[in-house]
Amino acid sequence: MAADNSITKTIWQHSQPLPQETMEFLKGIASDYSKVRNYVYKRYAGIKSMNNLTPVYSILNEMRYCGLREQLNLPAVYYELAIADAVADIKSNWGIVKNKLGERITANEALSDADRLYLRTVLKNGSIYAAILNRQEYEMPEKTFGLSIDTKRLNNLLCRLTRKYLTMPKTEDADWFRISPNGYSYKEDAMRIVCRTPRKRILIPLKDDRRFDRQIRVNIREDSVVLAVPTEAKIRTHPDYGNTVYMHIGSRDMFTLSDGKVYGERLDERTNPETERLMQKNRERRRMYDAYEKNAASGQRQKAENIVENNLGRQKYTKQKERERAGLTTWINAEINRMLREEKPDRIVITRPVTKNKTKIYAKTVNRRLARSFTGYIRKRLAYKCRVHSIELVEISSKGTGSLCAVCGAEGKRQGKAFLCESCGYTTTIALNAAQNVKKKYEA
Repeated sequence: MAADNSITKTIWQHSQPLPQETMEFLKGIASDYSKVRNYVYKRYAGIKSMNNLTPVYSILNEMRYCGLREQLNLPAVYYELAIADAVADIKSNWGIVKNKLGERITANEALSDADRLYLRTVLKNGSIYAAILNRQEYEMPEKTFGLSIDTKRLNNLLCRLTRKYLTMPKTEDADWFRISPNGYSYKEDAMRIVCRTPRKRILIPLKDDRRFDRQIRVNIREDSVVLAVPTEAKIRTHPDYGNTVYMHIGSRDMFTLSDGKVYGERLDERTNPETERLMQKNRERRRMYDAYEKNAASGQRQKAENIVENNLGRQKYTKQKERERAGLTTWINAEINRMLREEKPDRIVITRPVTKNKTKIYAKTVNRRLARSFTGYIRKRLAYKCRVHSIELVEISSKGTGSLCAVCGAEGKRQGKAFLCESCGYTTTIALNAAQNVKKKYEA
């Protein structure tokens, strides 16, 4: 299938309940998989290994002869994927560091335009950035020739900022691992995966007869596994889709269109009760944890152990949290699908996401709701479904769309859900006014 005619999506396949012996084997593989990742983090996440991260084969070759695989008795089909996952995490970590440095460079008023040009050029050139961090010789980038800059001062600034933001990756996740196609096969309605013993395989009965030939992530549950399988979904075209839709994505109602239609009504009523439930639950768990520490410190070990066993377990807590989230995400996807079916758009216009104001101190309740906001998930799913259905998704600047009147352009007042323009008397909801401003701004 051609790459421009398909899109990658993840499908899920569930196993039957598994014997305790099988679950112990899977948990052991996941634990060793985590150990390999942490070993790679420790060995290659520092500044001395920056230039060795690409290609990953060089690290794979070094890791094959370090003795760790033999020590863990971990089959190569798991060992090598753990290394590749860890290297990908390290690269992502460096990307985060560079983004933070870019933000600091932009915000630093003591830097000149020439200083910023040099620093940004260095960040884009990984080999030069690595040489600076390791205090090695390097050739000046061509873009910086003739600039009046103090390279020593700027290089020291880069080193200081990198030390500030670079963290050592570490994982405690031991409930999943990946397996490559040569590590599994099928027999009837079961998957057979590589065992620690040569020429032996572990049987995992599945709930359906689907078969795959690609890399699979094995997620371990209480007495079963869930397989996450990346597959190719064909991009669809709809001859009857020809409308342009202008919308506001909100936290109260999911989508408000410029013509007044609303999809995903009362989103906040679905998310806020769960936020409050988790707040209360976490408060109770905090009290029990304090009681555990107090009893442990005073030598009352039995009481402390009873508290851990009866009050601080995470299985029920995690299951309920995942169940609530799964129900909400299902509803969100259903509302997006309904909007596409009814509106039949070939173009959707929204505003780019706005970064939370880091200088403003929010109330704890507001912070909790922001932390559990599904806006990012909604945007991600909307973008995905637009790609699947060949719909153009346009993002424009949000400047003025929330505060200005969509009728006369004057500054308005926002009171609760309502928007009021004292200049022309226009009254509507904040969401509808914003959606109308999106249309007005895009068509201007």
